[in-house]
Amino acid sequence: MNAPAPALLRVDDLQAHYGKSHILRGVSFGLARGEVLSLLGRNGSGRSTTLKAIMGLVPPSSGRVWLEGRELAGAKPHAICRSGLAYVPEEREVFANLTVDENLRMGEQTPVQGARRWTVAQMFEYFPRLKERRNTKAGSLSGGEQQMLTICRSLLGNPLAILIDEPTEGLAPKIVAQVGECIQDMRRQGVSVVLVEQKLAIALKVSSRVCVMGHGRIVFEGSPAQLEADRGLLSQWLAV
Repeated sequence: MNAPAPALLRVDDLQAHYGKSHILRGVSFGLARGEVLSLLGRNGSGRSTTLKAIMGLVPPSSGRVWLEGRELAGAKPHAICRSGLAYVPEEREVFANLTVDENLRMGEQTPVQGARRWTVAQMFEYFPRLKERRNTKAGSLSGGEQQMLTICRSLLGNPLAILIDEPTEGLAPKIVAQVGECIQDMRRQGVSVVLVEQKLAIALKVSSRVCVMGHGRIVFEGSPAQLEADRGLLSQWLAV
């Protein structure tokens, strides 16, 4: 069975459990090259688990994942990363005892065919604060600086697509704006993005398309404008 075309990343009927709890109940979507797709929903809707299941951090109980036609479901996370898929976890997970420079170097890998090559100099253009702190141990950075570092470390893996989980949580408005600009430039540079973001305004601004999740399923898929126009949907699945 071959992967559906023409999506760069394709997720089909993804199911996942935590113990006896059935978390993902048939998640399916496609991601085109150079597209930003946001997964929206309330806490507990399955958004972060979707990213982890795609990345192999939560083994899917069934379903399939393809990247450029290559089967990823069931592979180990390091193999998925080397295939051209990067992941920015909500927890950031920097190497605390290494400097900013050393953390960035840890992320570097040879790009797969068709992937854009990124440089450390470009990362410092995105986030000048990291250049100022390049010799500082990552464990001493603020939360915002660690988020910048994690995004840049993942980009230096030269991915075809990147999964980003809650990148603006707890950040100051200025840094939120910088992160949003970085995501938009990834799209312009041809990197596809699946974004989990709690701040609706940011998600709608940077996204080409949105999927709303509820109870482990996708309950809406469409453009940001279509979502904004559907007040009933917003109230049912996104209002706090």
